Amino acid sequence: MRGWAASTSRSTRPFTARAFDIATTDLGENAQPGKQFYGIQNSNHGRVMIFAGGIPLRQDGQVVGAVGVSGGSGEQDQTVAEAAAAAF
Repeated sequence: MRGWAASTSRSTRPFTARAFDIATTDLGENAQPGKQFYGIQNSNHGRVMIFAGGIPLRQDGQVVGAVGVSGGSGEQDQTVAEAAAAAF
């Protein structure tokens, strides 16, 4: 994958956002017990993150990369990631 941008030393949030072309917070909602992606965080050798803060970057309707933020609360991480994606 190309086009990675990460504001954290760990790359699980942008990896997940780009690998699945979905925000990690949205994937997390669908990874709860009884939901369609339950257990997905155990795939890809533990590199799938289902916490807020990972967002795919789109250009002309195509996903071209991802941004991942961690270090605050989930809400804070998501807010910063959304700002980064909007600036892209």
